[in-house]
Amino acid sequence: MTTRGDDEQTARGTHRETPPADDDRAAADAHALARRAGRHSGRRCLALCLVSTTATGVGLALPAALGRALDLLLAHAPATRWVLCCAALILLLALLDAAGTVLTGTVDARTTAWLRGRLAGHVLAVGPRAAGRFGSGDLVARLVGNAAQAGTAPAARASTLAATAGPVGGVVALAVIDPWLAAVFLAGAPVLFLLLRAVARDTSTCAAHYQQAQGRIAAALTEAVGGHRTIRAAGTAGKETARILRPLPELSRAGHRMWRVQGRAAARAVAVAPLLQLGVVAVAGVLLTRHRLTVGEVLAASRYAVLATGVGVLVGQVAGLARARAAAGRLAEVLAEPAPAHGKRRLPDGPGRLELRGVSARRGGRTVLDGIDLVVPGGTTLAVVGRSGTGKSLLAALAGRLTDPDAGEVLLDGVPLPQLPHDDLRRAIAYAFDRPALLGGTVEDAIGLALSSPSPARVRQAARAAHADDFVRRLPDGYATLCADAPRSGGESQRLGLARAFAHGGRLLILDDALSSLDTVTEARITDALLSGGTSGTRLLVAHRAATAARADAVAWLDGGRVRAVGPHERLWRDAEYRAVFGQGVGS
Repeated sequence: MTTRGDDEQTARGTHRETPPADDDRAAADAHALARRAGRHSGRRCLALCLVSTTATGVGLALPAALGRALDLLLAHAPATRWVLCCAALILLLALLDAAGTVLTGTVDARTTAWLRGRLAGHVLAVGPRAAGRFGSGDLVARLVGNAAQAGTAPAARASTLAATAGPVGGVVALAVIDPWLAAVFLAGAPVLFLLLRAVARDTSTCAAHYQQAQGRIAAALTEAVGGHRTIRAAGTAGKETARILRPLPELSRAGHRMWRVQGRAAARAVAVAPLLQLGVVAVAGVLLTRHRLTVGEVLAASRYAVLATGVGVLVGQVAGLARARAAAGRLAEVLAEPAPAHGKRRLPDGPGRLELRGVSARRGGRTVLDGIDLVVPGGTTLAVVGRSGTGKSLLAALAGRLTDPDAGEVLLDGVPLPQLPHDDLRRAIAYAFDRPALLGGTVEDAIGLALSSPSPARVRQAARAAHADDFVRRLPDGYATLCADAPRSGGESQRLGLARAFAHGGRLLILDDALSSLDTVTEARITDALLSGGTSGTRLLVAHRAATAARADAVAWLDGGRVRAVGPHERLWRDAEYRAVFGQGVGS
């Protein structure tokens, strides 16, 4: 797997399995999420419920009409009206089934889209902490697979009412024909009830284990795709494949358990239902011999017995609801991760003074930053240096509130960052990273990503400041080249990321190792642009090169989770341990 350095791993946190939560709370969260998703397509769900229930009512009316038509035909009486009624009921049933199919697909699609939008927005609001807890691959699995499964819940609930109305209506119809028929059926009803309850309970457990195993496979696959060059260079494709597929036996066991649960339920239904149907038909036959029923009523009773024992439909519905509930639980688990709250205090005019007061942060069970006190005067440049793993990237993330500290506070021009509105915070602070994600359709879109109304002139000015204009113009379509079609080196990608930060502006610019892939000449030119008016405001640079630190107004030296010293690079350079941070010997 690709390694991006200890600092980045520290900032992201270590992926771990979701800790076991209280079952009742998890079930309540899943139910609440499913209920909100259902309200998103409430009218369509209501229409689906009405259509399905009407179809069930038509299905219940059809045996009675068939029985009546049969009695008239056997009596050689006019039966044309009843035959036409039967034909009309069959046609109406077909139309209602078609409408139900269309509505089910529409509700599923709308609900899934709503769930995915809600989950994606929340993950972006939570920030790196979401990926640190759940892992990128597992989040994708929840966003794609679990959201689609949970999206079937509203339509399934609407259809379950109709699926329940069928057996209930069948029993009522049997009682109307003759109470003895209903009594025979109800004698075996408790067995069917226990069967359905067992299916719901066991399917929920199996589905949860199955979806968790899917998430682990997706997480491992995402890591392997991100580190494909390392895997290929090391020749460990077979080993990585085995690692990705390690949860496969557990996935198989969970899947087999799920099918065994449904198979046993179907087998029991097949064993119980025919006995009940046979009992109803036998009693109906006895009543026929005693002239208490007609032949048509016996036919109707046999059909109502089939409807009353429609456990197969209910088993499928209950199992589907159980799987949807388990998937909704996995979505609710992510949504329960709290997103950072934002205040309403406005940022006053100021030069961009950054201050960290007693800031501490823990990652992976250890304290990475411990009681950091640091002031960056407005309009100055501070370089942050330190050995790998000292928390430089975490400090950069805290400075712009990409994450929050466990203790202490970060202030910009005297205002704690959590008190600022989200839009004000993001307008005030610009970031550039070591591996920038170039989002947007074209190169111009990627540079102007953070601008509400980007202008070509501003985009090109920022590209020139980042020394990216020359190679962008050489692309097939210049600034209109699609990012996916723009061949570029790591250094060129960094220059585009710097151009995006320069175009963003703001009073605080944070460069998280954003110069690491540049050659020394380009780095010197961009650093000169940073310090000579290429950008305004305050600048915080995570630096790994002595040349970069030397150009800053001051250097903050991190060591052991604390600020060991702050001062000009020239003065700190006299310390051999400081020189060792850059790989320089005592005599350098």
